[in-house]
Amino acid sequence: MNLLNSAAFGRMEGALQAAEMRQRVISNNIANGDTPHFKRSEVLFEELLEQSMGNAQSGKVIGKRTNQKHIAIGGSTSPLPIPKLVTSETTSMNNNENNVDIDREMSLLAKNQLSYNLYVQQINHDVKMMRTAIEGRS
Repeated sequence: MNLLNSAAFGRMEGALQAAEMRQRVISNNIANGDTPHFKRSEVLFEELLEQSMGNAQSGKVIGKRTNQKHIAIGGSTSPLPIPKLVTSETTSMNNNENNVDIDREMSLLAKNQLSYNLYVQQINHDVKMMRTAIEGRS
């Protein structure tokens, strides 16, 4: 099995893309912290990933189909979820009906930056291990 086509690498790539999207959304929330009637948004990915992985049938062998004409072995693999953008319309923090809490957004920004760095380091490690296996040296 090719490491770069593995389910684990795909999940890591999806998490990295979700963290990138989350960075843009949180930055937008912060930039509009004083905009009247602005409603904050957030990115859902980890919850969707957890749900999709929970629905997978554990303990079953699933064959990889390299051609549409091949017979499927086991169940179909659940596709990687797409990050979902959710806007909170019902809450309000200020008299101008804006619901952005700058302190919360800044802490979410820091948390997301740590997650992003972790994903990049893990992907770099996986690629380095693949390169080491191919070249036969450390």
